[in-house]
Amino acid sequence: MYVARVSTRVPLSKQTASHLSKVVAANFSQSCSGSLHRVGLGASPVLHTSQSHREFSSTPRAALRDFFPQKETELIRKTKPAWEHPDFSYEDMKTKVFYAHREPADFSDRVALWMVRLLRWGTDLVTGYKHDVEVPKKIGDTNAVAETKPYGMSERKWLIRIIFLESVAGVPGMVAAMLRHLHSMRRLKRDNGWIETLLEESQNERMHLLTFLKMAEPGWFMKFMLLGAQGVFFNSMFISYLISPRTCHRFVGYLEEEAVFTYTLAIQDLEAGKLPQWTHPDFRVPDIAVDYWKMPEDKRTMRDLMLYVRADEAKHREVNHTLGNLDQDEDPNPFVSEYKDVGRPHPGKGIEHLQPIGWERKDVI
Repeated sequence: MYVARVSTRVPLSKQTASHLSKVVAANFSQSCSGSLHRVGLGASPVLHTSQSHREFSSTPRAALRDFFPQKETELIRKTKPAWEHPDFSYEDMKTKVFYAHREPADFSDRVALWMVRLLRWGTDLVTGYKHDVEVPKKIGDTNAVAETKPYGMSERKWLIRIIFLESVAGVPGMVAAMLRHLHSMRRLKRDNGWIETLLEESQNERMHLLTFLKMAEPGWFMKFMLLGAQGVFFNSMFISYLISPRTCHRFVGYLEEEAVFTYTLAIQDLEAGKLPQWTHPDFRVPDIAVDYWKMPEDKRTMRDLMLYVRADEAKHREVNHTLGNLDQDEDPNPFVSEYKDVGRPHPGKGIEHLQPIGWERKDVI
């Protein structure tokens, strides 16, 4: 894909062959510069192609390729995800999803919140995320969204931040599910539905990553950073979950508060016209996103994609804050349970009854 080749049987000198190769590559680059969607693997689907390399990527533009092409076989036409994404109402995503913070109730909660703030500081440093206020707002601050105004953020910088975050966001659910799976087999007891929800959460975060990777292929330095971050985060979560599962779920709940916060700011930037490359009429979200979220034909802008992703993060926030309120060994998973009183709102996979800071145990158990 995207390969320029000169084929001839006439012997050419090295100088002539080099000149022909440059001419063909230049013509090829010009022919592709007008297609925004095909060149969507750069750091952002930019309209200009004057640079010789894509942002935070070491691959030349003339060698662009599909970062993870769909596997084609002789008999299989298409492979769908094992977990279908639940249908989210577009109106619910706009009105019921917003930034919210759960106040810590005990020492365990305060430890989780402190760890998230430490992680936020490190992530801001690594991804170059900055604000035009003296003291950047963080979860728990009054009017955090309204008073936080990112500056110096571009499509490229947003993608760097998002890809870095999503590359580790799928770790907690996988670690928790793995440990609960092994725990269930050791105790010879049921897990009461927690494992499936945690695996589904991890899968959802991975789909976020794959979607944004269709817009940017990281270079070797970013890949090295992701490798180190994932290794540290996985082992830290593994040990922490063995010690205190409740603290880990509260930690993820606070982490998802940050995610909702981040995507809310990105949506505000889009609506304010600060990210013109993502609001260009020719921009089109990746097909993987259309298929996964079942995005309607008239709801496939970058803002729409951000609304879907933010709604997912808000759901993870609700799930983990709720799980952090439960008895970790005995309580069933309220998000997959059937309730006796069908007339009252209950937890579920959708966002129609979304609780931003989670459900209290007395309301679901």
